[in-house]
Amino acid sequence: MSSPTLAEVAAAAGVSVATASRALSGRGDLSAATRQRVRSSAAALGYTRERSRGGRPHATAQVFDLVLGGFHNPWADEVAAGAHVAATARGFDLTLTSERDAPGDDWPVRIRRRGSAGVILGLIAPTTPQIALVRSIGVPVVVLDPPSESTHDLPSVRTTDIAGAAAAARHLASRGATRFAVINGSPPFRYGRARHAGFTAELAQHLPHAQIDVVSSAWRGAAARDAVVPVLRSLAPDDRLGLFAISDELAAGAYAAAAVTGHRIPEDILIVGFDDVRGARWLTPPLRTVRQPIREMAAAAVDMLADAVDGACLPAAPTILRTELVVRGST
Repeated sequence: MSSPTLAEVAAAAGVSVATASRALSGRGDLSAATRQRVRSSAAALGYTRERSRGGRPHATAQVFDLVLGGFHNPWADEVAAGAHVAATARGFDLTLTSERDAPGDDWPVRIRRRGSAGVILGLIAPTTPQIALVRSIGVPVVVLDPPSESTHDLPSVRTTDIAGAAAAARHLASRGATRFAVINGSPPFRYGRARHAGFTAELAQHLPHAQIDVVSSAWRGAAARDAVVPVLRSLAPDDRLGLFAISDELAAGAYAAAAVTGHRIPEDILIVGFDDVRGARWLTPPLRTVRQPIREMAAAAVDMLADAVDGACLPAAPTILRTELVVRGST
């Protein structure tokens, strides 16, 4: 007598084969009732799932993948710490996975082989083929701080970029700055554009005729230093510059530029960053910055995946956590 097939289980439960597969492996945004109906049909038919010889394992591992473009930076450190604590609390392990350019060994292929229960993409804009592969195996995906608005309708976790930058603008305007500057990152990702827009719009409300120098650099401190030096050298003796950097790494570059040109912080230059990574408090003076709740954002992404494994639907709208301006000595 032949063993029952997944198609027979699906027919008995009144669902598609793909839905039956997700229900039995604990994946996807299925209702608890649907998941239970499929499992009951499988039990009645005597259906069992065994590990496949190739491709994705039938049994989903208690593992979430954190996929980043790189792990050797302060932002990634905070994300990994927050995601690990949250995953452990929900009974999952966390695998650190690097994005690769090789199509045959990119993250969706490795996730399929491992049988991961869910994926967090950090600062990554997934491609259409990547999403198609992940959806074909029914693995839930959450995008953390997406670099563009195009997320293929995937759930995302982000922060109040515009509001945080507006708080920086209000603060610098209140501290007696006579001239302003913004350091943008290149390429201009979604969150960088939002922070720039929030800062300039808010400053226009308070000081509509203020001069704002806008410079762009690669997302590295050394590049920001080189971009800011000409601005500092153009300052008049009585100018007091209010400088907003859209990341703490770029703010560190502004510190280096001040050292090159002989300007003092905060006497000559007031600096506000964005992120509040650990290095912000180690600068001299410590950097006033807009705190992005990075660990909490990573934890929220993990909780969304764990809830999806339990049968909950992933939220359609972005999950947004609030920023706050942290008081330190650079202003």
